[in-house]
Amino acid sequence: MDKIKMTTPLVEMDGDEMTRILWKMIKDELLLPFIDLKTEYYDLGLEYRDETNDQVTVDSALAAKKYGVAVKCATITPNAARVKEYNLKEMYKSPNGTIRAILDGTVFRAPIVVKGIEPTVKTWKKPITIARHAYGDVYKASEMKIPGKGKAEIVYTAEDGTETRELIHEFDGSGIVQGMHNLNGSIDSFARSCFNYALETHQDLWFATKDTISKKYDHTFKDIFQDIYDADYKEKFEEAGIEYFYTLIDDAVARVIRSEGGYIWACKNYDGDVMSDMVATAFGSLAMMTSVLVAPDGTTEYEAAHGTVQRHYYKHLKGEETSTNSVATIFAWSGALRKRGKLDGIDELVTFADKLEKATIDTIESGTMTKDLALITTLENVNTVNSEDFIKAIRATLENLLNA
Repeated sequence: MDKIKMTTPLVEMDGDEMTRILWKMIKDELLLPFIDLKTEYYDLGLEYRDETNDQVTVDSALAAKKYGVAVKCATITPNAARVKEYNLKEMYKSPNGTIRAILDGTVFRAPIVVKGIEPTVKTWKKPITIARHAYGDVYKASEMKIPGKGKAEIVYTAEDGTETRELIHEFDGSGIVQGMHNLNGSIDSFARSCFNYALETHQDLWFATKDTISKKYDHTFKDIFQDIYDADYKEKFEEAGIEYFYTLIDDAVARVIRSEGGYIWACKNYDGDVMSDMVATAFGSLAMMTSVLVAPDGTTEYEAAHGTVQRHYYKHLKGEETSTNSVATIFAWSGALRKRGKLDGIDELVTFADKLEKATIDTIESGTMTKDLALITTLENVNTVNSEDFIKAIRATLENLLNA
């Protein structure tokens, strides 16, 4: 068959360690034989980020804004040990955080559901997508240890010098204090990304905070969501036959556990961080979790929700065999190709992306899988394979689908 032609490039962001190895395998086995792949390539491997003083990360995000669709490999966010290991100039920030800030995006994470990998929560039948507001709150908080008696206050100084004060606590001994913030503009972008993604994926949208306790901070989130929904999305949701639903975060947790899934659950930053890992683990494996960054202007970046699989990479360097799950990384590529195909009107590219995902799922459901899935599957007589053979098995299934 002729290779599928692309008209507009994807922004390709390469990464680190074992996922970088898998990245090349996926391209060589599952993409390049079938697609005349057009990408604008950026190396976000830690060595090149260090060489460019992390400018390459900024450049990749700006390229994503230019072309509208990006696909990203997992990357290292260095700690002190990594700085020493890679002989870095400094402890660079999270590439994901840098890209999110430039794109002003919201992260949507959803599990990949396959037969034989059963959710821990028996009522869950459909994926639950977590939308995380990846700005502010505890992640940009200022903190202080209080040594003894005294008064802690929040102080806002306006441009004209006038001050507004709010008492936090009168300390009669040592303690701790934390100051968090958020921006109305960022919450607005978060809301619009959630509403747009719900419409695009035709799913109900839930949003939850603790506005009964946090009557200004959390209540502002609730009010902005409601105002935007009423003004710009209510009619669109009704026409699409989907629902926007607000409730308290504790009620949302109870409802989620009793539900069958099939909706987007929008969460503030910390809630989304915690709940996405809970949902991923309860559905079976973090290696089966997709991650999509959606900006208010429609720019979309696809990646796996997991990290660089450091332990497997060290085994790989020793020449030892690994059985690393590449499913979420494959789905990052398929998601980006599908989006590119839809934007450019290339039906063949959309169909290919669909068949690549089906081939991946069919391979697992037929009993061929990596070790992490073999340990938790309910299927019998499974064939546990190494990293490379798993991708080759998917290719064989994909070729059968494409030739059918």
